[in-house]
Amino acid sequence: MSAADEVLDVVDRDDRVVGQAPRGEVYARGLLHRCVFVQARDAEGRIFVHRRTASKLVFPAYYDMFVGGVLGTGESYAQAALREAEEELGVRGLAQPTPLFKFLYEGPGGAWWSYVHEVRCELPVDPQASEVDWHAYLTREELDRRVDGGEWAWVPDGLEAYRRLRAHPESRL
Repeated sequence: MSAADEVLDVVDRDDRVVGQAPRGEVYARGLLHRCVFVQARDAEGRIFVHRRTASKLVFPAYYDMFVGGVLGTGESYAQAALREAEEELGVRGLAQPTPLFKFLYEGPGGAWWSYVHEVRCELPVDPQASEVDWHAYLTREELDRRVDGGEWAWVPDGLEAYRRLRAHPESRL
């Protein structure tokens, strides 16, 4: 099954499930759905940053400071956060990511409910080749320079989540 065929819950502006549709249809029709963002930090507190593969359906070859993705039908935000973090980082045995806040992203690429989490990953990472083209751990200062410098194309939803995370009182940024 291709990513476009994966069935997602369609939600309303209050984040209530109102139906299901294949991912490709959800994107094509601009239907609201659910997504998780997980900021992974290593033992030194550096932030995992990566470039998405060129084959991604949304924002191909863009940089991101989160791992994550869409929720499958019936999946909770917590389940998706752990699943996506382990898949994209290529690890097993992560602690459950800590939920921080949820917001409705509306911008380039569409609109979706986005739940931001963070997790400590002290395991050696082996990022999923179909998701991650390049990766490194950056300090917050290095990441902020990359974000503010404009040299890298950042996924707009991740950039919005990062800006909100920097302002969030429970964030360890």
